[in-house]
Amino acid sequence: MFAIVRTGGKQYRVAAGDKIVVEKLDGEAGSSVTLGDVLLAGDGADLKSVDGLTVSAEIVAQAKGEKVIVFKKRRRHNYRRKNGHRQQHTILKITAIGDQRADDSAAA
Repeated sequence: MFAIVRTGGKQYRVAAGDKIVVEKLDGEAGSSVTLGDVLLAGDGADLKSVDGLTVSAEIVAQAKGEKVIVFKKRRRHNYRRKNGHRQQHTILKITAIGDQRADDSAAA
């Protein structure tokens, strides 16, 4: 079974047992998170109802993304600014979609 969930302004296609990297969520490694904004769910080509459907996930780690360099320059004005940014991420492991657990999907 798969689901499309929205978190952090982005949409992710997930199945039980998947690991995804999302925008920073509150919580520490090992704690569980429930993603309630499920847009679509299905099993193969069959679509399921998403009323009250939630996706359970476990936080694997809180991490930072790759460094992005921001460089500004104005020609002939002796103006240069260099700045860096690293976005905060949360790595999630999907444990269950609705009531279907990760071990059930691995055995199927």
